[in-house]
Amino acid sequence: MKATVTVMLKDGVLDPQGEAVRSALGTLGFAGVEGVRQGKVIELDLAATDRAAAEAEVRRMCEELLANTVIESYRVELS
Repeated sequence: MKATVTVMLKDGVLDPQGEAVRSALGTLGFAGVEGVRQGKVIELDLAATDRAAAEAEVRRMCEELLANTVIESYRVELS
């Protein structure tokens, strides 16, 4: 089973990397971009076969290591 975790800064948290990308896009002539939020995607190959158990385990991974839940939110997708 594969898990995809998407981690993003929470709304209201300053995103300097996103702002740098927005500025660079403007410099390249992409004037219509009003905001950019940058995050990360983590793909995990899991040995688990039980979907509910796998999701619970990945959420625990996020809470303990993969995301800083004070300033980041995360989304888990299983396939």
